[in-house]
Amino acid sequence: MHRFAVLAKQTAASPGCKGPGSCRNGRRDVALRCIASLVEGKRHQQRFTQRTRPGREGLVRWNSAAEASAVKINEKTSREKILTLESMNPQVKAVEYAVRGPIVLKAGEIEKELRKGIKKPFTEVIKANIGDAHAMGQQPITFLRQVVALCTYPNLLDSPSFPEDSKKRARRILQGCGGNSLGSYSASQGVNCIREDVAAYIERRDGGVPADPDNIYLTTGASDGIATILKILVSGGGKSRTGVMIPIPQYPLYSAAISELDAIQVNYYLDEENCWALDVNELRRSLNEAKAYCNPKVLCIINPGNPTGQVQSRKCIEDVIHFAWEEQLFLLADEVYQDNIYSEECQFHSFKKVLYEMGPEYYSNVELASFHSTSKGYMGECGYRGGYMEVINLHPEIKGQLVKLLSVRLCPPVSGQAAMDIVVNPPVPGEESYAQFIKEKESVLNNLAQKAKLTEDMFNKVPGIHCNPLQGAMYAFPRIFIPSKAIEAAKAHEMAPDLFYCMKLLEETGICVVPGSGFGQREGSYHFRMTILPPVEKLKIVLEKVKDFHIQFLEEYA
Repeated sequence: MHRFAVLAKQTAASPGCKGPGSCRNGRRDVALRCIASLVEGKRHQQRFTQRTRPGREGLVRWNSAAEASAVKINEKTSREKILTLESMNPQVKAVEYAVRGPIVLKAGEIEKELRKGIKKPFTEVIKANIGDAHAMGQQPITFLRQVVALCTYPNLLDSPSFPEDSKKRARRILQGCGGNSLGSYSASQGVNCIREDVAAYIERRDGGVPADPDNIYLTTGASDGIATILKILVSGGGKSRTGVMIPIPQYPLYSAAISELDAIQVNYYLDEENCWALDVNELRRSLNEAKAYCNPKVLCIINPGNPTGQVQSRKCIEDVIHFAWEEQLFLLADEVYQDNIYSEECQFHSFKKVLYEMGPEYYSNVELASFHSTSKGYMGECGYRGGYMEVINLHPEIKGQLVKLLSVRLCPPVSGQAAMDIVVNPPVPGEESYAQFIKEKESVLNNLAQKAKLTEDMFNKVPGIHCNPLQGAMYAFPRIFIPSKAIEAAKAHEMAPDLFYCMKLLEETGICVVPGSGFGQREGSYHFRMTILPPVEKLKIVLEKVKDFHIQFLEEYA
């Protein structure tokens, strides 16, 4: 029996069918008519094919004609792309982010070649270009992961494998979530109880300086908060366009966000000869020069410094705050490395605390946004994208505009908010998890301090490399001597000299670092940024390889 006839028979015998027109909406009749039409169409096609099927030569001519017709159709239907490099947003095209720039793309290509068995002078690529702690082997903090696991899968709250203090925090977080689920949207400003915990943390950290949960905004990492604040600050055109003062060297997030917003980047230089100190006289020079071509109204500070690793003294912070008050600048304090202090001579002072202690004339007037994150410190939880910003002295109407802007992206990841809560609300003495938490935290920070000192000492033993003390953060930013012959070779390859250096380092050793030109540096000086996150033994190997490469590089281009 023909397959269509079989189908018709099956359709007619379908359950619940009692004859023509009895099925709901006449589906049986419709089905039978469709099948009959298909059968007739098939027969007609067979008859047509038998009558018109060409011979071998005719078939060739028929196929050639069909191909020619298809080409003509394609020529008619193909058109220029709407989105091209010429038509795209020019501000986006201007964005550069060296931390994941050409050197990292090259590292990815080399990794693929290694997997294919292509021989190299090394067996692995070591990505020392980015501060991704867990990717470098750092183990997660147990308590943080326990609480996030409980929040993610609440059935675990009945498990005896989890300590009661972790369950207590998980229950509190879940009660603040819609439907007691981490999978629900939160308020645009963040889960309320987590914002309360952030405010309480800031008060403890700053010795009782008051913090209002209403001034706390949970963010998708610190980067999201920084970009959001910049977005709301930038305005004007021509010489009245907003100028944003950033340190050089800087973290490329700032220059990228400024480019994307079509704002004006205003550079001020840190003093490399004085351990990358910030000099207010340099701030004043930068500001006064910028006034000729823009309206400088934002001052960005990174403390501890990235990529430079310096920790600002209290006196320096006071001077900066006074300068911002005097010049009516909006202060952005990037404090994501506040737990990463290694030098015994240094101490972290938050801008918020120093501002408060300078008295009401300053505390009531200077507009300040401070940022923190789960990604750095001893946690290293980059993937959760948790963070917060505290914004004080904001105009009430602008506060409404900020919440409106944040509401466009609905809310930051709620799992990241939960991770941030554990950063600001860790176990305390007397709780079940405290001993293990403190042991893990101190182990990470002591290990980083050891690696900071190791890196500084080994770099400073290499001819042609100078490295300032790594007081904080998690990077070295050594100055490297590049011979004139190497500079000429870099020009021939259309590369910045330090990019040329870093590319050769990658190709010959498998070590991926970021050239200083991606962060900014004084004319005629060359650097690279390298994270200190690899395990101690691997870090020693990395530093030895850099030393051997550098000596060979100097000999090759002497």
